[in-house]
Amino acid sequence: MSNSDTVLRDNLHAVQARIAAACAASARGGNSVQLLAVSKTFSAEDVRQVAACGQRDFGENYIQEGVDKIIALKGSQPALVWHCIGPMQSNKTKLVAEHFDWAHTVDRFKIAQRLSDQRSAHLAPLNVCLQVNIDGGETKSGIAPDDVLALAAEVAKLPRLALRGLMTIPDPVDGFDAQVAVHAKARALFDEVKAALSLPQFDTLSMGMTGDLEAAVQAGSTMVRVGTAIFGGRNYAA
Repeated sequence: MSNSDTVLRDNLHAVQARIAAACAASARGGNSVQLLAVSKTFSAEDVRQVAACGQRDFGENYIQEGVDKIIALKGSQPALVWHCIGPMQSNKTKLVAEHFDWAHTVDRFKIAQRLSDQRSAHLAPLNVCLQVNIDGGETKSGIAPDDVLALAAEVAKLPRLALRGLMTIPDPVDGFDAQVAVHAKARALFDEVKAALSLPQFDTLSMGMTGDLEAAVQAGSTMVRVGTAIFGGRNYAA
């Protein structure tokens, strides 16, 4: 490995160790939390290097940038799994439906309907999560918690989608207990929807990032989205 490869490998292993320690502290199994490596603004080669260390799931915020990487890395073995975790406008749903395996940011039926209509029959159903504005942040996307069950019931009926769970991006709060409390609201909502709809594939609670993954695991996250701790700081001006 080159020095860059070594840094990425060590970073990945450090994040995996954090997740394992958080699971142990919460009396959860070590395989109960999946790592989603957030590769936005980083190159396809960076993704390739992290994938060479065994990471399979990658998250992209910018849809066209993500599609470019998906195409560049097509044919990777084992196959990579691509998650759209950024805002989704109507004019971008076709790209998501055609190229991604997951969409985490569905927050209205119109978007879900377009994704289902535009998902090719030769592809597996697109895995989707509903993005919930769990703490009511004024600048955050996502559906209000009180509206989640109704939207989930409608999205679950769409033929080319598989409703897998919920996703949240709460505003930062100070202190571990405060972080856990916010994430616990999402866990309670997740449990409510799962019980009400009895969907066997509703198994994903996508919450927690570099700064709060331990609190998210404590609260019940099944998928943490980590970018900076793996790839390093981002240069958005580049």
